[in-house]
Amino acid sequence: MRYFIESCFLLMLVWLVGCKPNSAVAPQIDYSGVRDTSDYFLDICVDSLDVNYYTIRQGESLSVIFSQLEISSLGDSIIRAAGDLLEPKKLREGASYYTITTRDDDPQIQYLIFGKSLTDHVVIDLSYPPVGAYLYRKEVTLHRRYLDGSVSSSLWNAIRDRGADPILAIHLSDVYAWQIDFFAIQPQDSFRVIYTEAFIDDTIPLNIATIDGAVFVHEGREFVAVPFTQDSVREFFDADGQSLHKEFLKAPLDFFRITSRFTNARFHPILKRYRAHHGVDYAAPSGTPVKSIGSGKVIARGYEGGGGGNYLKIKHNSVYTTSYMHLRGFAKGIVVGSTVRQGEVIGYVGSTGLSTGPHLDFRVYKNGQPVNPLTIESPPSHPVRPELRDSFNTVKRELLDEMLILSQQNNNLIQN
Repeated sequence: MRYFIESCFLLMLVWLVGCKPNSAVAPQIDYSGVRDTSDYFLDICVDSLDVNYYTIRQGESLSVIFSQLEISSLGDSIIRAAGDLLEPKKLREGASYYTITTRDDDPQIQYLIFGKSLTDHVVIDLSYPPVGAYLYRKEVTLHRRYLDGSVSSSLWNAIRDRGADPILAIHLSDVYAWQIDFFAIQPQDSFRVIYTEAFIDDTIPLNIATIDGAVFVHEGREFVAVPFTQDSVREFFDADGQSLHKEFLKAPLDFFRITSRFTNARFHPILKRYRAHHGVDYAAPSGTPVKSIGSGKVIARGYEGGGGGNYLKIKHNSVYTTSYMHLRGFAKGIVVGSTVRQGEVIGYVGSTGLSTGPHLDFRVYKNGQPVNPLTIESPPSHPVRPELRDSFNTVKRELLDEMLILSQQNNNLIQN
């Protein structure tokens, strides 16, 4: 998904530099490029040159690309010049590359450029011998943002409806992963958040760089998140200086609905009878990553044909063990004896075993007895140290004052 988003942004970038078709170079490439009408492209003066855009198709290698561009004779020189900058085995279908050519009846390639990411490009200089290569990194600028709103259906939709990047919802769920069950967001819940957004060339959104503070109102309770650094580690604390990081995550996967809760008498859809269901079912598309809610060791991995299908059990400490069932498969390297970290992907949602559709059956055991995953309490980690309390209170006060001012400004804009 991330690579798909990167490709979309690169398409937007090409559109912004204003190009038109030019089939003189590599006409066999499906989507070939365009004439640049700006003076510079990746800091290369192109006022008398053409910029042509291509995407790597399935099965295409560097040698195939060189052949299509009729520069096979320069292939070895290009690979030597690029060195570690250009790794042939990491070329991916759908990745972008460009040629910058002379504008005449017999166009000659002056530059060959491979996009490694939204910001990084490998530039091969063919304009004069010998062949040269360097990494060009687009400028990234940071903008501090403020957003507030109420939840009507989901946090994702609430943020999107306010005109912001809905990925912000994922970042907020990470901040509050130990306090708020985002499967149980209520329509009356609300949020205020200050965050930093990164842009390419000051115009193209890149990502959410940091969360700089937040207040989330859930079920009538206000949850404050104040970023503060102690022992060279930046983490979030509540209004009392207690760390928001707890021993367990609230849920083992992101933003999907609960279809069955912890109960002693659930009507089983396949067996057609009531029986205990000592877990929580999370409906999610097949293949959705499943995370360990805490650090621990894998103590069981296997398959139950008439029950849990592919399953994992993780022992977190002397008290708690968790179980993940109906998995489509396991994450690479996850075997009995593996040590896993909190939030590490351990498997993928599936519908194996006794199941009517893709979902995760998640269970928690305390001292060997099943407990409700939705109600377990986790102890906090280290709070702000006493000698840093005054500094923390200053940061908290400045954050809340800034939020109040920005909220008032937003309200004034709406009223006007």
